[in-house]
Amino acid sequence: MRISHEAIYQALFIQGRGALQRELVACLRTGRALRVPRARSRQRAAGHVTPEVMISQRPAEAEDRAIPGHWEGDLVIGAGRSAIGTLVERTTRFTMLLHLPRMDGYGIESRVKNGPALAGRGAEAVKDAITVTIATLPEQLRRSLTWDRGKELAQHAQLRIDTGLQVYFADPHSPWQRGTNENTNGLLRQYFPKGTDLSRWEADELTAVAHALNNRPRKTLGWKTPTEALNEHLRSVQEAGVATTG
Repeated sequence: MRISHEAIYQALFIQGRGALQRELVACLRTGRALRVPRARSRQRAAGHVTPEVMISQRPAEAEDRAIPGHWEGDLVIGAGRSAIGTLVERTTRFTMLLHLPRMDGYGIESRVKNGPALAGRGAEAVKDAITVTIATLPEQLRRSLTWDRGKELAQHAQLRIDTGLQVYFADPHSPWQRGTNENTNGLLRQYFPKGTDLSRWEADELTAVAHALNNRPRKTLGWKTPTEALNEHLRSVQEAGVATTG
């Protein structure tokens, strides 16, 4: 007998409301009581995503994770249109968080059409946050960035100019193409539960959370931490440079 994943879901969820029983919710790491269908009938306009920046154009070295420096990114969304940006390196799973604070006038001034996103997660704010954060890394760790199709990265062309990062976008409704980032976002929900205002956390607090994740041993890394994996790579690059010049 063959049982589909849909049949399993239907057995777990109360069909009348599509919600889990209260005692089962307490056992879930995510605390997600409602089932959200993967399919989305409403299509979003994505004029900033053109054929030359689709994931199909991404170099093969990013796909096989052989060379560090290829990142996946996304936003973790909270209440009141608040957000935290996430950057995850595909090879080492090293994570960096983007502080996206409210802009002056949020909740006071009326929103202006085509004006800045006062909630802090607009295209310019996200571009600037990535630029500042990624600039802290050596050049060999700034190869590419794969994002979903959100408009918050509409200024990807300027981001490429400012940082040297080649930017690519995943196909519609294909979260598995950014699986490392999706998994990390799930881990982050332990620190930033759904429905909370993410603007309440300061930049140093986000740094502390990223530090905790980066020092968490990962089975996929042979139980090394992302920090250890990244440092090993940097040491190997440095030793190779010394051998070349020696």
